[in-house]
Amino acid sequence: MSWFAESLYPAVGQRFEVRRELHRGRSAFQEIVVLETVAFGRMLVLDGVVQTSERDEFVYHEMLAHLPLFAHGGAREVLIIGGGDGGLLEEVLKHPVARVTMVEIDGAVIEASRRHLPSICGKAFEDPRTRLVIGDGARFLSETEERFDLILIDSSDPVGPAAALFAHPFYAACRAALAEGGILAVQNGVPFLQGAELAASHRQRMALFAHAGCYLAPVPTYWGGFMAFGWASARDLEAGERAAIDARVKALSLDLAYYTAAIHHAAFALPAYVRKLLD
Repeated sequence: MSWFAESLYPAVGQRFEVRRELHRGRSAFQEIVVLETVAFGRMLVLDGVVQTSERDEFVYHEMLAHLPLFAHGGAREVLIIGGGDGGLLEEVLKHPVARVTMVEIDGAVIEASRRHLPSICGKAFEDPRTRLVIGDGARFLSETEERFDLILIDSSDPVGPAAALFAHPFYAACRAALAEGGILAVQNGVPFLQGAELAASHRQRMALFAHAGCYLAPVPTYWGGFMAFGWASARDLEAGERAAIDARVKALSLDLAYYTAAIHHAAFALPAYVRKLLD
């Protein structure tokens, strides 16, 4: 047995007991490692930072997928930026969408996930509704003339290749690529430790959209408390039609591990310290 230590933040860190290393390689963008851990099962690590694990991926992927999908109520065209492990793609495909376009900059992450993390991605990459694009998500959005009902940003933190996915031009391109009534949802870090990043990106979304905010979920491997998911739209998700959302969730009757209709509504109840960051 050995230990993997993650030092995402300067002053704190976490470590995981490792049974074995399944994959280690370096792409043109980053170091890619897949570990088999004692407590969290198989784990994807990029440049020393935990991205997802078999044990708790359901919280993150279900909340980034199902909350905006059920809030929209009729999404047919969905765009995912990032998400190379395939977990978000798998959750979106549980809905009767027509097509999911996934743009991932690093094809090596997809290859490692298909081989070593099938419990997370399932058969999502083989689904005929999946259109996989290996390329830069920011460039794709700036050049596309397509319109999407949902745009979901499943990126790493705002360093390296992912930094552009938190900038004003990117959010402007997202707004331009949304169909009428469309919704943007993004991973926005852990507010307790990444409050400045949440506040900055929220201000940019507020400048571009009629409504913006965040909702929360606790993801154990994303250490530091609640994980924030930023959202923006011409519609107010916090004032969503409760009865309509409850009916949509009941009608689709998905077998999920975290997301429920009750969780959907409760996720918008923000602690005072998070609300202060947004205000």
